Formats: sequence, structure tokens, C-alpha cells
Amino acid sequence: MSALHVYYGPDALTAPAVVRRIGVGDAFAALREGFDDFRAMPSHLAFLAVFYVGAGIVLTSLSSFGGALQLVYPLAAGFALVGPFFAIGLYELSRRRELGLEVSYTDAFIVANSPALPSIVCLGLGLVAIFAAWTAIAEELYVWLYGPAAPTSAIAFLQDVFSTSRGWLLIGVGGGVGFLFALATLCLTIVSFPLMLDRDVGLIPAIEASLRLCRTSPLAVASWGAIVAGLLILGSIPLFIGLAVVMPVLGHGTWRFYRRAVERDPTHEHPATWPKAVQKPASYHATPHSLIFPLPQRQEDTERSS
Repeated sequence: MSALHVYYGPDALTAPAVVRRIGVGDAFAALREGFDDFRAMPSHLAFLAVFYVGAGIVLTSLSSFGGALQLVYPLAAGFALVGPFFAIGLYELSRRRELGLEVSYTDAFIVANSPALPSIVCLGLGLVAIFAAWTAIAEELYVWLYGPAAPTSAIAFLQDVFSTSRGWLLIGVGGGVGFLFALATLCLTIVSFPLMLDRDVGLIPAIEASLRLCRTSPLAVASWGAIVAGLLILGSIPLFIGLAVVMPVLGHGTWRFYRRAVERDPTHEHPATWPKAVQKPASYHATPHSLIFPLPQRQEDTERSS
């Protein structure tokens, strides 16, 4: 696939995205709809959410035992910067439910067949770069205030942060820098990933649509950003366990927010599909054992039964 297709998809000029003017109420309505998706597909979401919880625990463990306690908070906060990319599978589940299609947990991985996958990956790598820059700045800020020596213990470090002037300076400056990184990420991705998944417009038009929405509906975007930040804080206490619910709800809510912000154009939607040679896995059905995932039927078993 050419680099030009990555930046500008075939629908970039012929069917540009039309951004609506939305309000604060749309942000909260998108959250309610996202929670409704979570309730309708709990086992699928629990399966995906384990990645977020596991990643949070691993980040904390690495920082705690690797002499980098000062990076626990920056890593945990920065984790939200790459969240929009890793939630791409959740957008697909909401899209399929919205269309009235059968939904299996494996449908979250159908995005690998999306025609816009190169554009999606490109923006995802951009978020990883933003995350790396935020972590590096947080480390430099700590060295500036505390010197190169790592904290000796979590208790001593927390006491120093909350009881000294340099600790409050670290909180203030670090929080301000983190806010700028979060704001930039929000503006770049508020509808970018769902739009690229839904329509093959390319990277640049998707980002432009996000920036246009921020310009025309700043209160709605700010409200959604506040909702995301607040729920992520709640979900991170304690030990990121709450993210098992928060991340799926926010992932689905992001898709619903996108639907409210960008007008649909069914003639130019390019949903990913399973290759014809691959047997579609069994669909999820609500049963008393709804937390048990159906096992995909192997191709050779299908051929034998036929």
C-alpha cells in the first residue's frame, strides 16, 4: 500500500467527513450508550479489558522494583495517551452491534483486515511517540528537582512530594505539562480512529476532522475529555483494577461520540470483513454462563461435518 494512501484514503476528496455541531449533552449521552454496549456485551469486553489491567499492573511493578518510583504516576497517566489506539477493537464491536450484526469476541480483531489499517497504525505510532516524550519530560523534571538519585522507598517519596515545596512544584509543573499532552492527544484523536475504521479517508483528513470538531464544538469535546479523565482516575484506584470496566465503557462511548459528531455516509463506509477462507467463529449468546467464551470452530471440523 502506498504512503499516499496512508495519509489520504480514496474517500478523502470525494466524500469528506461532515462534522456536526454538538453539545455537552451529547458527551453524556455517548457515555450512557457506551455503558449500554458494555452491559450488552460484558464477556467480550472483560476479555479485552484484561489487557488494560495487565498493562497497568506491569507498569507499576516495573517502576516499583526497577528503582523508578518517580515514574509510576507519569506512566499511569501517560497510559491514557495511547488508549484511543488500543481501544480500536472496542469501536468495531460497537459498530457491529449498531448495525444489528451478530457479535463475537473475535470480531474485535477483525480490524486487522480494515483497508485503513496502515493509517490507523500510523496514528497509533504517533501516540506512542507522544507517550515516550511525556515520560522523558517527566523524568527530566524529577531530575531537575530531586537530582539523579531514584527514590529509596514509596512512603518516603510520597511524604516528600506532599509535604515540601519542591514536591508541590513537581505536582504543579508535572500536572500542567501532562495536561498539555493530554489536550493535544484529545484534539488529534477525538474522532480520528473511529472515522478511519468506519471510512477509508486516510490519516490527514481524519485528524483534520478531529481538529474541526474541537473548533466547532469545544464544550462537547472538553466535556468528553473531562469524563475520560475522571473515569480513568477512578478506574486506577486501586491498582488499576477498575479499568476492567472503565476502559471498555470509554471505548464504546468514543464510538458513540463519533456517531453523534460526524454525519453518516453509508455509501462510503468500508467495514472490515472476515476473509472468505476463514470460518467465522461462533457468536456470543447471553446464557447463564455468559462469561464463558465460545470456542471458534476449526476449519477442518467444519469440513468433516459437511
